[in-house]
Amino acid sequence: MADFLTGEQYELTAGPYRAVVTEEGAGLRELTHDGEPLVLSYDADEPAPAAFGQLLIPWPNRVDRGRYTFDGRDHQLDLSEPELDNAIHGLTRWAAWSPVEQRPDTVVLACSLHGSTGYPFRLDVQVEYRLDAEDGLTVTLLAANPGSRALPYAHGMHPYLTVGEPLDACTVRLPGSLYQPVDDRMIPIGAPKDVAGSEYDLRAGRVLGDQKIDIAFTGLARGADGLARVRLTGSRRSTSFWLDQAQPWLEIYTADQVPPDQRRRGLGCEPMTGPPNAFASGVDLIRLEPGAEYRGSWGIAAG
Repeated sequence: MADFLTGEQYELTAGPYRAVVTEEGAGLRELTHDGEPLVLSYDADEPAPAAFGQLLIPWPNRVDRGRYTFDGRDHQLDLSEPELDNAIHGLTRWAAWSPVEQRPDTVVLACSLHGSTGYPFRLDVQVEYRLDAEDGLTVTLLAANPGSRALPYAHGMHPYLTVGEPLDACTVRLPGSLYQPVDDRMIPIGAPKDVAGSEYDLRAGRVLGDQKIDIAFTGLARGADGLARVRLTGSRRSTSFWLDQAQPWLEIYTADQVPPDQRRRGLGCEPMTGPPNAFASGVDLIRLEPGAEYRGSWGIAAG
């Protein structure tokens, strides 16, 4: 068997759906319905470009200059986005995750973070990818604190929804009533603003055109089931995304700075427990006490 750069490839199938999850980072490398891609994918022998399908733990998005304070102690994370002087997308996306359970339609993978100078905490995480012939993909992430003291926690994921054609002619509908302004280093400035009357009001759905978006939304409208939903519709088909109440934030990115052959062909649709820079600002930051757990789910389907 080939020794792929992204490690073991876990293939799942259920009815018309097929998914591939990688050992590296427990990332979603492929998801298709009747052979049509629902997310932007990449080769098993290359690193995930532009965070394609990666889990973002123990923080999504950015930490301003990698600096934060927790329980009175200052911490400095490695600057994994040096061009903007930020720490970005957590610590587990390049780690090897171990299989816990595998069935034809399901895989469960686990990863343990031990203390480091920037994040001196113990964190255990486990993710389940499950396919259903009718409902598509469900991702459930469980974080647990096995350590002796409380820790700061946030999570997210970075799939890019696609309908197999450029975004410009696609209709995007998303449920955010508030958006978070950011500065030129992508760090929040001020409080979230009402989308009404702004270019970010996509609640009713509209053709995206050449609009560029890389912004976090909150105030998510939810159905009776507690789920918020996004839909990307092209000329032939639609791809939908949902997230549960464990993630009150949603980053939307129009893939303007990804590999040229994939540029603006997918919509980054990132469920997040907190906004960018939550570690430093404390906004919606989760305090995970010893022995405590936090669980969140989201999913992707055709139509």
